[in-house]
Amino acid sequence: MGIAVIWSVIAILVRWIFSKRRGAISYDSSDQTALYIRMLGDVRVRSQVGFEPERRGSHPYLGVDFRTLHSRAESAGSIPARRIRRLFSFQRHLLSSRFLRGAPHLNPLHILDEDYCGQAKCMLEKVGSWNFDIFLFDRLTNGNSLVTLTLYLLSHYGLIELFQLDMVKVHRFLVLVQEDYHNHNPYHNAVHAADVTQAMHCYLKEPKLAKSLTSCDILLGLLAAATHDLDHPGVNQPFLIKTNHYLAALYRNTSVLENHHWRSAVGLLRETELFSHLPAEDSLNMERQLGSLILATDISRQNEYLSKFRTHLDQEDLCLGNASHRHFILQMALKCADICNPCRPWELSKQWSEKVTEEFFRQGDIEKKHKLEVSPLCDSETNSIADVQIGFMTYVVEPLFAEWARFSDTRLSQTMLGHLCLNKASWNAMQPEASGSSEELESEQEASSRALPQGSPQS
Repeated sequence: MGIAVIWSVIAILVRWIFSKRRGAISYDSSDQTALYIRMLGDVRVRSQVGFEPERRGSHPYLGVDFRTLHSRAESAGSIPARRIRRLFSFQRHLLSSRFLRGAPHLNPLHILDEDYCGQAKCMLEKVGSWNFDIFLFDRLTNGNSLVTLTLYLLSHYGLIELFQLDMVKVHRFLVLVQEDYHNHNPYHNAVHAADVTQAMHCYLKEPKLAKSLTSCDILLGLLAAATHDLDHPGVNQPFLIKTNHYLAALYRNTSVLENHHWRSAVGLLRETELFSHLPAEDSLNMERQLGSLILATDISRQNEYLSKFRTHLDQEDLCLGNASHRHFILQMALKCADICNPCRPWELSKQWSEKVTEEFFRQGDIEKKHKLEVSPLCDSETNSIADVQIGFMTYVVEPLFAEWARFSDTRLSQTMLGHLCLNKASWNAMQPEASGSSEELESEQEASSRALPQGSPQS
C-alpha cells in the first residue's frame, strides 16, 4: 500500500472520529504533517479561549495564560520535530484504540506500534492491580494513557452498550478531555487523571461497592475521576484569589478550581453530545451528580467530609441501598483516589511526590518573582520534598485512609496503609538532621498541614 493511500485512510479516520468538531480538518498531500497540526490547532484555540483571563487585577502579569509560565521556550528548529511527534502519537493512538475494539491490524509495517500496543494490552489485563505502573502505561500508549485506560474501563464494565453510547462521541470526548489537561504541569496533568481513574477502578471492585453500586454510579465515578482536575492551571486557589484572577471572581473564591473542572467537563459533555440521546432531565441529573463528585475533591472541605464519614461509621448507619449514601461513598472513593499517591508502592509514590513538590515550588518561584507572599509548602528554600510529604501523609492522608479501612476492611485497604507506613518511614530516613528539636519539627509540619486545606496545589 502506497504512503499516499495510507495517509488518505488516516485522514478519513480523523474526519470520522472528530466529526462536528469546530474548525476544519483537512489533508494536504504536500505536507504530511498538516493533518494533525490543524486539528491540534483547533483544540488549542478552544482551550485558550476557555482560559484566557477576562478580568485584570492590579498585577501586570495577570494577562498571561498561567499554563505558559512553566513552559520553556522552544527553538524554532524544534517545532517541526515536535509536530511530527504529535502526528505519530495520534497515529499510534488510532492503532492502540483498535485492540480495544478487537480489530486486527491491517498494515504489517507498524511493527513497533504493534509491539507497544501489545504491551499496553497486557498491562490492561492487570488494570485492577494496585501496583499498576501508570508511568510505564503512558509511555506504552505514547502519552494516551487517559484515553486508552478510560475507554477500556467503560468497555470493561459494559457501560457503552448499557447506556447506548456512541463510540465516536465517547472517543471524541475522551480525546478532548486528555487534550484539556496541561502536560507541562509536573503533577496536575493527564497522567495524574489516568492514575486517579485506575485507583477509582480498584475501589469500585471492593466487595461492598461491587455488590451495591449501580451502572450509573460506576459511569459517574469513572467520568468524575477522568475529569476531576480538567484544565488545571498548575497553581492553587489562594494564588488565583490573591492575584484577582477572573476564575476566583467567577466562583466567588469558593472551590474555584473544582468548579472550573466541573464546568469544563460539562462543556465537553455538551460539545460532544455524549448524553444527547438521553432524556434532558436524565442528562442534567448526570451533570449535577458529576459536579457533586468533583466538588468533593476540594481539600479545603476535607475535614467536613471526613467528619461526616466518621460519624456514619461510628453509628453504623451507612446503607448502600440508599442512593444518597452510595453517592457519598463515591465521593469518599474519589477523594481517596485523588490523594492515594502516598499509598502506592515506593517506586511509584516517590515519583508522584517529586512531581507534586516541583509544582509547589514552581508556584513559589512565580510568587517570589512578582513579590507576592509565598504560599505554604511552596518555598523551595525552606521546604524539602521529605518534610512536605511527611506533613501531608500525617495530617491529610492517614486520617482519610484509616477511615476508609474501617469502611472497607479488605486486603487492598491494608496494603495501602502498609505502603503509607513504609513510604513515610522512607521520607523520614531522608530528612537531614534538624537543628531544632523533634517537637519543633512536628509543630512546623502541623502548621503546614493546617495550611493545606486552604487550597493546596495537591487538591
